[in-house]
Amino acid sequence: MGWMLGILFGAAIVLLILSFVQTKQSAAKIEQHIDQVSFSLMDEVNQLQQQIRNVEFDTEIIVHETKIFADSPEHRTLLKEMLDLHKRGYSFESIATEKQLTKEEVENFLSPYIKTKDERSTDINEG
Repeated sequence: MGWMLGILFGAAIVLLILSFVQTKQSAAKIEQHIDQVSFSLMDEVNQLQQQIRNVEFDTEIIVHETKIFADSPEHRTLLKEMLDLHKRGYSFESIATEKQLTKEEVENFLSPYIKTKDERSTDINEG
């Protein structure tokens, strides 16, 4: 009976040690996986930041080449919002109502940025 208790006690100690080793190995694997994921996310974030910088540079070049300058940041924000609404299919009237402007003001704001149907058809015919 004493031998049996000794063997069971020894087996319990061996199993406890194996459990600690296995836990340590799985924790190391999880840590490696987390590191890989964080590195890939950092790469993606860096790529997105580079793309944003490129878009900003492109925009700056286009603005400089076309000589289109917004009067103020508020004016530029209003223009962006109106262009967004127009691209989503809102009419000039609904944009004017939304931004509390007249329809003519909205048309004047957006006219340099919107091609009419006639301009589109001539662009297609020229190509």
